[in-house]
Order: sequence, then structure tokens, then C-alpha cells
Amino acid sequence: MKEHTVYCLSLGCSKNTADSEKMAALLREAGYEIVPEPEDAEVCLINTCGFIEAAVTENISEILEAAELKAKGSIKRIVVVGCLVNRYGEESLRRDIPEVDSWCRTENGQYDAIIRAVTGRGGSIPACARRLALPGSMRHVRYLKISDGCDNRCSYCAIPSIRGSLRSVPIKEIVAEAEDLVSDGAVEICLVAQDLTAYGSDRGREEGLIELIDALECSLPRDVWLRPLYLQPKGVTRALLERIAAGRQVLPYLDIPIQHASPKILSAMNRPSDADALLDIFLTARKILPDFALRTTCMLGFPGESRKDVAQLMRFLRTARIDRVGAFVFSPEEGTAAADMPEQVPEKTKIARLERLMTAQREISLMRQGSLLWRTLDVVVDDVLPDGTVEGRSFREAPDVDGVIEIQGAKDVRAGDRIRARVNGVFEHDMLAEYVP
Repeated sequence: MKEHTVYCLSLGCSKNTADSEKMAALLREAGYEIVPEPEDAEVCLINTCGFIEAAVTENISEILEAAELKAKGSIKRIVVVGCLVNRYGEESLRRDIPEVDSWCRTENGQYDAIIRAVTGRGGSIPACARRLALPGSMRHVRYLKISDGCDNRCSYCAIPSIRGSLRSVPIKEIVAEAEDLVSDGAVEICLVAQDLTAYGSDRGREEGLIELIDALECSLPRDVWLRPLYLQPKGVTRALLERIAAGRQVLPYLDIPIQHASPKILSAMNRPSDADALLDIFLTARKILPDFALRTTCMLGFPGESRKDVAQLMRFLRTARIDRVGAFVFSPEEGTAAADMPEQVPEKTKIARLERLMTAQREISLMRQGSLLWRTLDVVVDDVLPDGTVEGRSFREAPDVDGVIEIQGAKDVRAGDRIRARVNGVFEHDMLAEYVP
């Protein structure tokens, strides 16, 4: 263990990753070295997720592992920050896990208390516009958080109580941060937020996301990809679909979480309940650009859900020809309206419905993958395996959540390179391809 060393563990979503990279950069400016292993650190900094019960359980497990290292003398201090603290409060967590030295909230991009907790110093915090990629992470793919908080009030979601109301980052600041990420080696920037399509609405901008895309495409090198993630349906307009389809750098990739397609369940979720209007978003996208990669998220087992409701959801997915679906079962989260609703669905039934939906979706995903067979795609290289196989992604695959393309025949390439590859094999999630010189 060396003095002035810190191990940063970022848990949860990609938005947390962006926050953790800013904390790491500030700590470096304060004279701390960011180390790849907790055993090598003086301080362990854990940025937590508190979204759902499963995440909370996982996060507590990681904190207790750090506590064991502290008990052995491998680290001196533990600082826990982020959504877990925002949700449950410092006093409650301190009583339950006294081994942690400091608990800090993460709000409004203010990190002063966090940096002071790590360094043990008072005084001013160094200014730092840049971010520092954490050890072991990909430098060529970075997440750019364009807003924080959410003004939606979905009955199952604790995000507004954890992160607050929508707060959009000014366009100039986002562009400056994107330029810094590119100078640090980024060739793909994923735009993330709790509600991407609401960007700018708190600042009186009706088409804020389109304005932001315009600004980024004007400012960044032409070979940098922009990938929008988490487009809430109510903000997906035809103008936005057309702008993305015509984009120079923004990828034709739409991650639009529907959660369900039954009007009854959508209404109970406090989401827009016009299932026909919801379907029209995806059908319109296909008409504008048949190649649009469409991804969505679905929740099974919401209170009051019936077999008929599940059948409606499955018909929706078949009609919309969704490329990829991320599905999960409803979790009754403390403090949300849905946790106290009647007609809670048994856990066994939730899981059975989830498995049935994903079995049906596999056929749809494979069919959509088949439309790419024998086509040549632009691919960004993520990794080169010891046997020479290259793993990469096209416009269709977002990092971490989608599949990969395994490419044979590529020589002298490295992570971050852009190459061409001809698809010669498809599976439900992944594809095989041959390098095209």
C-alpha cells in the first residue's frame, strides 16, 4: 500500500461510470494515483447504484468485501458515494455498516465533499474539466452524461427520489467534454441520461436533443461515432427519427424502453398508455430507415398483469420487429407507488413469463440478424484475442449490452481502430465476419 493511492470501483450504470471518471480526474489533480487493485490502495472509493433491490444487495456485498480488506490492513479508508447514499441516507447506512469511513451523496455534479473525504483535506478542490478513464476500461468508448435526474414519475421507479428532477447540462459544456474525450482517444461516444429525449426541456428547448446532435456533429471529427441511449418514448418524435437517420456521425441505433405494451399495465405504470402510438414509433422508424437497430426494455410481472397483457406485449414485439430486448421482472421498490399496489404477481409466475417472452424474442432477434448476412459493415475494434480473432461492434451493437462481431483475417489492428468486415455468420446476439482490406 502506498500513500496517496485510491482504488475507484464504479458500480451500476454507465452514468455512474461518467461520474466516477470525473472523480478520478479530480483525485489525480489532488495528487492521488488511481490504482487497478484495491489491495494496492490507501483508500477505496465505491460509487454505488441504488436503483433496484438486486443492485443494492450487490453493492452492499462489494462494500463488505472492502471492509474485510480494511480489517486485514490492506486499505486504510473506505469512502462510499452515489445513489445508494442518495436513496437511504448517510445516518442509516452508517449505523448498518460502521466500517465505512465516509458516506457522500452525489448530486448536481458537486464532488467537493467526496474529494475531501478521500484526501482528508479541507480547502478548495482543484478545477478539472477532463475525465480519467478507470484502469481496465476501454478508452476508445466513453459515456457522456448530458443530463441528470428525471421528471417522469413512473410508479415503479425510485430514480426521481434518488437523483432529483431533470437538470440538463448546457450544450457548450457537453461539446467541450466530448472534445476532451476525443482528445483522450475516444472514437465512440455514447450519450446517456435518465431521460435522453427530455434533454433541454427544463431550459425551454422543445428539440433540445436535436440541437445537441447538431452541435456535436459540427464540433467533433467526422470519424467519431455518436450513439444515443435510453430514448424515452414520449419524447421520440418523427423529427428526431429523421435527424438520427440522416446523421453524419450519430448512429441509427434506437434504445427505446417501452416496459410494456398493455394499455392497462402502462397506465398503472404511470406511463403513456396509447399502445398504438407506441408501436407507431417503431414502425415509423422502420419506414424512415429499414436498417435502424431497435432495442427496447420490458418488465414482466407488474402488479395486476394477466396472461392477456403478456400476450399483447409479445404481439407488440413481433409486429415492431425489435432487434434486441432486455427484459426483467418487476421488483417492488421501497418508496414507490407500485410496491403497495394490489394483485402482486407471484415470483414464480414472473420468471415463467420472462422466460416465455425471451424464448419468443430469440426468433425475432435471429431473423433481424439474418438481414445482415453477407453485408459489409464498418466496425470499431474492441479487443484482439490471443488467437488473433478480433472482437468489434458495428452501428447495431452498443457496448456492454449487445453482442459482438468476431472477425477473422484482420492483421495489425488494435482497440479503437475502424475496419471493414463482411458478415458470414449470424446468431441471436453475435455475428461472425471476415476482414475486408
